[in-house]
Amino acid sequence: MTDATDGEATVASGGEAAHPEVLRGPVMSDVAARAGVSHQTVSRVINGHPNVATTTRNRVLTAIAELGYRRNLSARVLATGRSNVIGVVAQNTTLFGPSSMVQAIGEAALSADLSLTVGHIAGYDASSASRLVVDRLMQQGAAGLVFIAPVDAAAAAMKKVPDGVPIVTVDGLPEWRTANVSVDQYAGGRLATRHLLERGHRTVWHVAGPEQWHGSRAREEGWRAELAAAGCEEPPMLRAGWSAESGYACGQMLARVADCSAVFASNDHVALGIVRAMAEHGRSIPDDVSLVGFDDVPESAYFSPALTTIRQEFAEVGREALRLLLEQLQTGTRSAASVLVEPVLVERSTVGPPP
Repeated sequence: MTDATDGEATVASGGEAAHPEVLRGPVMSDVAARAGVSHQTVSRVINGHPNVATTTRNRVLTAIAELGYRRNLSARVLATGRSNVIGVVAQNTTLFGPSSMVQAIGEAALSADLSLTVGHIAGYDASSASRLVVDRLMQQGAAGLVFIAPVDAAAAAMKKVPDGVPIVTVDGLPEWRTANVSVDQYAGGRLATRHLLERGHRTVWHVAGPEQWHGSRAREEGWRAELAAAGCEEPPMLRAGWSAESGYACGQMLARVADCSAVFASNDHVALGIVRAMAEHGRSIPDDVSLVGFDDVPESAYFSPALTTIRQEFAEVGREALRLLLEQLQTGTRSAASVLVEPVLVERSTVGPPP
């Protein structure tokens, strides 16, 4: 996949863009009318005020249940008139990482009795498309937004979100001051590099991902830090996209470097391209060159040889993102809480001692 300078935006919910009136949640007056009480009485019940008769409280709670809202979200949803729909602004969902995060968030939302509407952004740098998606999700009455935000372009789009709407970012930056969930990409870079050094390699070459992606930069920083900590010389870094094609092009160059015995690839597809290039130059993996990828895509176990890689725990990312969003919906205030999910080394067959 080549880098793009612009993007396209689509918004989908169950395969269709949802109509705003379909997604509108009941306002407090709807509950009051159903229960036969005043707007103020509904507010007292929602906020746990003690001076409400038991029979009245039960009528209000019954009305809330009949309108189909979970009790733990009712205060926020009813007070704002928003729906039980969560919006996701997702960058490059054709890639394994973003698509896995969308799936993980969707599974977590389903277990929380929430609906999910996903705005898809095509292109590595898509500021205008991201803003358009946010506008559409707000028009549809989304109760909160999750930004899968691995690129800098997401920052401009978040400024379009009204103050009262909670935000959670996935792979966002600390300076954005949002609630955020990230896999520790820096730790993953160190883990991959350390694993290769521990097998006896004098240094590790790195094929990095696109520079505008936060995860790519953090993995690169982890690689550099681990080499420095081990007192190893840092070889020149090569930069790829996220595709096997770009990995193959970098692999063609590395295959000609006689003392290159260990490579850390920015993701598993890049690693696949490196495997092909090495084979074409008569260099065997892992006998001549050891290789570690990143992501643990489902196919990585079936590479030939099976790929040693760093797994990102996307299911945990999805659960934590929804938890942070629900907390904000319940309190009615935005949060800057941060959750860091640790990566996991998956050992297979592409790492051995130096030749």
